[in-house]
Amino acid sequence: MHLVSLGPGCPHAWAVQHGALRRKVCIPGHAHAGSGARTVELLTIEEDGLKAERIAGGTSMAWENAVLRENDLELHHPANEYQASVLAGATADCDLSVLLPTIASRGPRAKNSRGVNVGFANIVGASGALREVLDLVRTVSPTNCTALIEGETGTGKELIARAIHEHSTRRNRPFVKLNCAAIPLGLLESELFGHERGAFTGAVARKVGRFETADGGTLFLDEIGDIPLELQPKLLRVLQEGEFERLGSTQTLRVNVRLVAATNRDLAALVSKERFRSDLYYRLNVFPIRVPPLRDRLEDIPLLIMHFVRTFAEQMGKQIDEVPAEVMQALLNHSWPGNIRELQNFIERSVILTTGNMLRPPLDGLKRAAEAEGLGAITLQDAERAHIRKTLEHTRWVVAGPNGAAARLGIKRSTLYFRMQKLGISRSNRAPLPAQQSCHEAALDLPLD
Repeated sequence: MHLVSLGPGCPHAWAVQHGALRRKVCIPGHAHAGSGARTVELLTIEEDGLKAERIAGGTSMAWENAVLRENDLELHHPANEYQASVLAGATADCDLSVLLPTIASRGPRAKNSRGVNVGFANIVGASGALREVLDLVRTVSPTNCTALIEGETGTGKELIARAIHEHSTRRNRPFVKLNCAAIPLGLLESELFGHERGAFTGAVARKVGRFETADGGTLFLDEIGDIPLELQPKLLRVLQEGEFERLGSTQTLRVNVRLVAATNRDLAALVSKERFRSDLYYRLNVFPIRVPPLRDRLEDIPLLIMHFVRTFAEQMGKQIDEVPAEVMQALLNHSWPGNIRELQNFIERSVILTTGNMLRPPLDGLKRAAEAEGLGAITLQDAERAHIRKTLEHTRWVVAGPNGAAARLGIKRSTLYFRMQKLGISRSNRAPLPAQQSCHEAALDLPLD
């Protein structure tokens, strides 16, 4: 059992034993021992203004609310707390009278709720941004509304889609998923709707499509922005009417399917360029959920690192007990353009290369990747857009005031609003920065087990 202090401003230590978390009050500068525990000197964090406070506070909250997934075992928890809120007469249509009051209160709930990951066994993190997403999942799950999950690649959109299904009345029915970008355009219609024997060359037998397979359950369509224009009317019809025909058949089939779609593209921009049908976009955009990138979830990075280290170490039969402070600092300072997927793959490579009980990742490769990312040629307008957006993110999108983005940029508030409008910068439409994102300069030394 190891004891970890989060710094002189945090008079608590966390005792970790067999995956359970227990808090003990500690006095900085003193050592103590519990039953069967090793006496450990308290670790400290060198604070750097608001940056270190945010990391330390977020990590403490993450430890308190963590729900970890053991290896690849799927954990299914009874959803008693959600069953009381499930509508008895749920239909295929979205009941906005149920959704709107809950949406209006999701801000205070996200701030004050505890046990953020209760019922979400496979989702690791406890940041405010993740709390808002999980509150939206709890809101929309009991209904049969179409949900559109937006976010950059590698942010965990499929986990959010599965969470919606697991907390819905369809949880005992099939959850079928399809990556629209991974299917050749000529075969996508057959994958979605099926085909009859002889419908086209090579169709030697009848095939059941994904909509039929998901009847009564949930269909998750990833990368829905890659669906070709000629197929979109048929998709719109099955969403609105619940009926379609297999390829090569005249028989109309009816299904009861809840659709959850995901994309890393700006569908509104595709609509304006006439590359995506506006009526289909409005039908999909009933309940949008934006998954934040990892750079907006800095509080979750230490917990994610520990989770991946523990998972891969167990898979490889290794014993890795801690992450050095300088390693944690380097990982916190990286921009992670590939988000959680990039972090997961880097930790897996690090565990493979580690020979002792202390994680030793290849940080030189991480630095080279960051430098290569920053060397890409960009226009002056792109550089200005990136600089303004980075400043807004550092001020949490506060424009006015002495600590606002306008003051930091040295321009008037009206001028900043004009530049934001001209460059297409808005909080609801944040694109990845082309240059390396500056991150917090705090370091944590967190024993893993």
